[in-house]
Amino acid sequence: MKSEASHIQDRLSGVRKNIPDHVTLIAVSKTKPKEAIEAAASIGQIEFGENRVPELAEKAKSLSHLNLKWHHIGHLQTNKVKLVVPHADLIHAVDSERLLQEINKRSHSIGKISDVLLQIHIATETNKFGWSFAEFDAFLQEQSWQDLKHVRIRGLMGMATFTDDRKQISTEFRALKKTFDAASSVHNDWDTLSMGMSGDWKIAVDEGSTMVRIGSSIFGSR
Repeated sequence: MKSEASHIQDRLSGVRKNIPDHVTLIAVSKTKPKEAIEAAASIGQIEFGENRVPELAEKAKSLSHLNLKWHHIGHLQTNKVKLVVPHADLIHAVDSERLLQEINKRSHSIGKISDVLLQIHIATETNKFGWSFAEFDAFLQEQSWQDLKHVRIRGLMGMATFTDDRKQISTEFRALKKTFDAASSVHNDWDTLSMGMSGDWKIAVDEGSTMVRIGSSIFGSR
């Protein structure tokens, strides 16, 4: 009988086979034990995503010998930023200018430049976070972010509506890709478009995603 580690490695290998080389795979390890991360790391996975701040910090410290890259992928409250900044290689879901300023402040305090993605609200669900397209356009035009010297915007991220309607999901991802292309044509260092999770990552890749966040398809259900 195969061990759980072997099952994780098999599922991870299966996912990798279907992801183009230009797309970065984030293995979403939230709520999973360190042994599961070690199993994935043992076959070359180095990028892991967490959405609970204490869990990210604890795993980053205890697994530091593996030289992994940690992504904070969930909604981030400003009062938790100081705990995330020392450990996160990329903060995905920056959904307000206030949060961006706090990340800059905390990064400055430890002499770090933090890479971030700005979250755009593309879904129909109101409980998902992010700038509206209009708010994002206004934010770019104001250019106040250029004064923040300890954050580096790497691109955009978004979460599609949770639905079986593939056409709707494609439309939402396509709108985000159009916005990303327009912004990255001006800001040459914007190189990352994070969209797509276990249920819709194939659609996301077809629509131009450069980074996908996959958990249950690798680690099993939570």
